[in-house]
Amino acid sequence: MCEMGKEIKWEEIGISNDFLFGRVMQNPKLCKKLLETILEIEIERIEYPEGQKAINLEKDAKSVRLDIFVRDEKKSVYDIEMQACTSAELPKRSRYYTAMLDLDMLDKGVSYKVLKHSFVIFICTFDAFDRELYCYTFENMCQEEEGLHLNDGTTKIFLNASGTKGNASPELKAFLGYVDGNKSDDAFVKELDAEVARVRESKEWRREYMTLLMRDRENIEKGIEQGIEQGIERGQKLLAELIKHLIADNRMGDIQVAVSNENVRNQLYEEYGLKN
Repeated sequence: MCEMGKEIKWEEIGISNDFLFGRVMQNPKLCKKLLETILEIEIERIEYPEGQKAINLEKDAKSVRLDIFVRDEKKSVYDIEMQACTSAELPKRSRYYTAMLDLDMLDKGVSYKVLKHSFVIFICTFDAFDRELYCYTFENMCQEEEGLHLNDGTTKIFLNASGTKGNASPELKAFLGYVDGNKSDDAFVKELDAEVARVRESKEWRREYMTLLMRDRENIEKGIEQGIEQGIERGQKLLAELIKHLIADNRMGDIQVAVSNENVRNQLYEEYGLKN
């Protein structure tokens, strides 16, 4: 379950915090090294790292804000997301993010040939597919003809910080262990850890983090109020009762998930002994 409702002090947050991760990845050397470690390729340069890039569509469409958005010298694009909250919608999010990257690359009237390879990478603090792999890589392939690739230039990668199986370089294992809260003698992890310490010393970023934390808390409280109102309006007294229990246990993040996800909601009903 997501613990986003629990307040974490600025001095205690680590690389798995998406805000801090975004600030650390503003260092182009570290961002480039991370991509090389994940993809096991060499990148000549990153043209520019762009933290929290917003891709805005038409006014009635859903916009998306990316944690880290970069291009390399070949114009391939990379979206890197730090994901600390479990979500059954993660595969669909990867599909949506891929589509948004394409739209950002493709101006109206321009040939599809200009589309470069896109990588959507989720660094998860949990196992998104419950197979215990370090890394899950997805590309489009033909079901009828084994080995026939669509070659549409899209790759989706889900890393698992708690992984124990599969092929992964020592460097990637060390990085995933660091995301999972473990120190390491790995040179890259030491560089990351030093940058984390530097970021945490910034008074400006600390103020920004606290401002965002306050905004998120307000949004969560609004979501709680709306959830209770919706439960009462729909005659879902059970949902309203569940929300009260979650508030009492300071599980604010679980409230948002419970309101929108029936499976999670039923699990919580069972956990609290509430009969549906």
